[in-house]
Amino acid sequence: MSDRQLVSSGSYLEPIIGFSRAVRVGRIIAIGGTAPIAAGGGTAARGDVYGQARRCFEIIGKALAEAGAGFEHVTRTRVMLTDIGLWNEASKAHAEIFKDVRPVTTVVAVSAFVDPDWLIEIEVDAVAD
Repeated sequence: MSDRQLVSSGSYLEPIIGFSRAVRVGRIIAIGGTAPIAAGGGTAARGDVYGQARRCFEIIGKALAEAGAGFEHVTRTRVMLTDIGLWNEASKAHAEIFKDVRPVTTVVAVSAFVDPDWLIEIEVDAVAD
């Protein structure tokens, strides 16, 4: 593996903004704010924060795998919501993935995302061999 591995999810925003879905340097993997972009484009689970969180974790899981890791390697998550009142639904999706891993987690409210249909974005940090 080279010193710096870039992982793309194929998001239309990656070349526009100039970012990678994930970057691995040594054992450290950082996955940027992952939005609920549907496989064919557009927004997945429009109006459903739980469904959007599940889609974010699908994208994150693929990025982790491409970087040589899995959810068990995650050390930190950041959950950003446009409505903090939806934290419980987002947390349900989070717990389905991490109830045994138990990474440190931050849940915050933000004013908006690039696409107004997105209710959530999730960031993840991991350490893997």
